[in-house]
Amino acid sequence: MGLKETLQTDLTEAIRGRNELTSGTIRMVLTAITNEEVSGKEARKLSDAEIITVLSREAKKRREASEAFEAAGRADKAATEKAEGEVIAKYLPAQLSEDDVKKLIAAAIASTGAAGPGDMGKVMGVLKPQVAGKADGGMVSTLVKAALAGGN
Repeated sequence: MGLKETLQTDLTEAIRGRNELTSGTIRMVLTAITNEEVSGKEARKLSDAEIITVLSREAKKRREASEAFEAAGRADKAATEKAEGEVIAKYLPAQLSEDDVKKLIAAAIASTGAAGPGDMGKVMGVLKPQVAGKADGGMVSTLVKAALAGGN
């Protein structure tokens, strides 16, 4: 069973269990997946890897919204966004630790022969498929910059 089918099954269970937070969040995610499938010139079914990309984007939206509500003093809204993010996180692969990302960066720098900040694109090109959905892109970018600048 694919990821989309798992989401649809879990949605049915959440509706039966009257779990409004989970059912609402899964509906939102399924809508985002459907929108992605029908965007462009022709409709197509997304692979699980593409669905993980959509889930990562949705989780990032929830994280950013939670931070914005927190900064605005709306703790109730921030808590709701954070809870939605936790529901989405259940469907994402396990996140890589910072140390794991640093090891991948070191291997990518060695394999590309990157020598300085100008080679960041090469390193990120190698890293992106390895960390997709498993690590925050901002953190990866910051760590790559630090590694290429000479720090570690």
